[in-house]
Amino acid sequence: MRAIVAGAGAAGKPAAYSRPAVADSYQSVFRPGLFDGKTILVTGGGTGLGRCTAHELAALGANVVIAARRSEPLEQTAAEIRAAGGRCQTALLNIRDEKAVDEVVARLAGEHGRIDGLVNNAGGQFVSPAAKITPNGWRTVIDLILTGTFLMSSAVHRHSMEKHGGAIVNMMADIWTGFPGMAHMAAARAGIGNLTITLAMEWAASDVRVNSVAPGTILSSGMLHYPREIQERIVDEMVESTPARLGTESEVSAAIVFLLSPAAAFVTGVTLPVDGGQQFQKGRLIRMGRHRGLARYDGFQLAADYSGTPFAPKDGGAR
Repeated sequence: MRAIVAGAGAAGKPAAYSRPAVADSYQSVFRPGLFDGKTILVTGGGTGLGRCTAHELAALGANVVIAARRSEPLEQTAAEIRAAGGRCQTALLNIRDEKAVDEVVARLAGEHGRIDGLVNNAGGQFVSPAAKITPNGWRTVIDLILTGTFLMSSAVHRHSMEKHGGAIVNMMADIWTGFPGMAHMAAARAGIGNLTITLAMEWAASDVRVNSVAPGTILSSGMLHYPREIQERIVDEMVESTPARLGTESEVSAAIVFLLSPAAAFVTGVTLPVDGGQQFQKGRLIRMGRHRGLARYDGFQLAADYSGTPFAPKDGGAR
C-alpha cells in the first residue's frame, strides 16, 4: 500500500512512502523514565496502534501488559519490547467475555499491586453499507468495541483504580460527520465518546481520569486488511485533505502517552482528535454518488422562480 507524505509526486500523485531508518529503541518525544514503576495494560497490544503504544510505554519505563485473543502477535511484540530493553507481559483475553476479563484483570492487579493505566485499544470492524450488515455482524462489532471497552474499564476500576486511582484512554474515531461504510463501528465509537464523559465524572472521586483519542486515517498494519480498492481510495482522498498525508502510529501513541501522563492531570472526559485537521475535510469509504435527491417541501407561495438557473429541479428531482 502506498502512503501519503507532505507534498506530491508526479502528476499530483502522493509521494511514495519510504520507511524511516530503523533505530535500536523507540524514539519518544517524552523523557526517559516517565512511567518508571507504573503498570499499564494495553488491549489489542499485539498489532497496529496497540503494538506501537506498548513499545513507547515500555521505552518510557512502564511495566507493560499487552492483551489480545491471539498469542502469536502478542508474543512477537513482547519479544520485540524485551529485545529493546523494556518490560512486557502478555495476557490472552477476549474482551467480550465478562468472566475472562474479570479474572485476568484481577490476576494482573494482584501480581503488580495495582494497574496505573489502561489503554482500551482493541477493536475490529469491516467495510459494508449499513443495509448489508447482518444483525450478527452488527452485534459482533458493538460487543467488541463498545461492550469490550466498558468491561475492561469496569474491571480495572473495580480491582485497582477505585482504590489507587489511575488513567484510562479509550479509542474513538473520526466519526464527527458520520461514517458511511462502517455504521456499526461509528455507532460503537460514538458510544465510547459518551461513556468517556460519564466515567470521567463518576470516577473522578477516585482520582481516575478517563479520556479518548480519535485518530484520523492512520497508516498502520490494520490498513493491510482492507480490500485494495479501499486502500487506493483512502490514499487518493488524502491528497486533498488538510494534512495531505496519512498519520503515523507514533503520532497517535504520543497522544495516548500524554493523556496517561501527569501532564494531563487536569484533563478528563475529553476526546482528543489526532487527525491533522482531517475532520474538517473528510473523504468517504463509500461514495454516495448521484441520485434524484430527497423529496422536498416548499410551502412559500412567494418563493423565487429558479427556472432557467442551475438550481431548477431536473427530471422531477430535488435541488
